[in-house]
This record gives sequence, C-alpha cells and structure tokens, in this order.
Amino acid sequence: MKILFICTHNRCRSILSEAIANHAGDGRLQAASAGSQPVGEVHPLSIKYLQEQGIAIDGLKSQSWDELESFAPDVVVTVCDSAAGETCPAWFGKSIKLHWGLEDPSKVEGSDDQIKAAFLTCINEIKFRIHKILELDLDNLTGDALKAELVKLGAQG
Repeated sequence: MKILFICTHNRCRSILSEAIANHAGDGRLQAASAGSQPVGEVHPLSIKYLQEQGIAIDGLKSQSWDELESFAPDVVVTVCDSAAGETCPAWFGKSIKLHWGLEDPSKVEGSDDQIKAAFLTCINEIKFRIHKILELDLDNLTGDALKAELVKLGAQG
C-alpha cells in the first residue's frame, strides 16, 4: 500500500510519518511525504529523534506535493489541520483521503526535556497508528472497506 503523508510545510509530522511507515512497513507500506507550501528543509529535531529511535532518515526531504504526482498513493493522510482544509491536487482524486490531526512537536516551547517529550509523543502516536494499519488485511481491503477500517483506527474520513 502506498501512503502519502501531507503537512503544509512538510518539515516535521509528515516527515516523521513517512520515515516511521517505511521503517515499520517492512515492504508492505511504501510511504512518501510532501507539503502544499514546503519550507525546503526537514526540522533538525525530526532527524535527531528518528535517529535516536533507530529509524532511517535517508532520502527524507521537504518537498512539494507537485513533485509526487507520479507516486499514485492509495491513501493520502493529512497530519495537520491546515493541510486538511486545503484544496488538494486533482491527482489525489482516486486516493482514499484521511486526516490524523497530530500535534506539532516543533511548535512546543519549553525545556529540552519538554520538547523531546513532545517529539516522542508524536512519534509514538504515529508508530501506534502504523502498527494498527499493518494489522489490517492490506492485500484484500480496498476502497470503502479499507477507508472504513482506517477510520476505525482513529483517522477522520
């Protein structure tokens, strides 16, 4: 299953989701991430905490969703509320569209420990959701049936 994670700036939550899905998916998931207004750089703490978790960071980059038109995702997941409200490109038309609404750890202010805790909370939530996806019968679920199962896992359809 191909999943495209969308966040407006594509620098933190969508990047974390892409890396975790590819790591945990073990070939069953192919994930990418993009943004409607990418900032062109991955948040350094996203890289740091992915590495601390033993998750590969190779190839992660902040990019426009226009660069992924040929990716042809089965599922498009918005991870920030602003991206969920944006008009998506027409080529998303055949994809199942869902919203996860993850808190942005890069916006947390406070001590290093508080910021780290915010990143780890976000990472753990993504890991939980990806593992739940992997428990589904991805070889036989499609269309509305797949969307219904994904919504049961906490996504908003």
